[in-house]
Amino acid sequence: MATKIVEVTDVNVVKAAGGVVCREGSSGETEIAVVHRPAYDDWTLPKGKVDPDETPEECALREVKEEIGLRCELVRPLGCTAYVDRRGRNKVACYWVMEVVNGKFRPGGEVDRMSWLSVAEAVKRLSYERDKALIAQQQLP
Repeated sequence: MATKIVEVTDVNVVKAAGGVVCREGSSGETEIAVVHRPAYDDWTLPKGKVDPDETPEECALREVKEEIGLRCELVRPLGCTAYVDRRGRNKVACYWVMEVVNGKFRPGGEVDRMSWLSVAEAVKRLSYERDKALIAQQQLP
């Protein structure tokens, strides 16, 4: 298979950002928030497209607040995934570990359910291998 070398500026990429929102569960184990999107009937991590006038970090915080109603603070960058989305577009989604400051989950049109799961449970529940790999290979708080 031939490899084509391209410049980053030559690639049209949809940029997204999101959060791996963590909390300490009742057993003392770290739990993360995973969301169900009815439009795709999938379980994933909260994320969305970066607006031209915001940084990826700002986008990640905004999307978590919009999708699950939680205001969070950034703990650290976690990593990025790259894939081709359902519309055939190249997409890169970068994530940050986050901790909840305040708020309460509110179901909406984009996200109708949210579950707090241990990392092991989240790996089983998440729909996409890229999401599973992202959280499985990390040390979360």
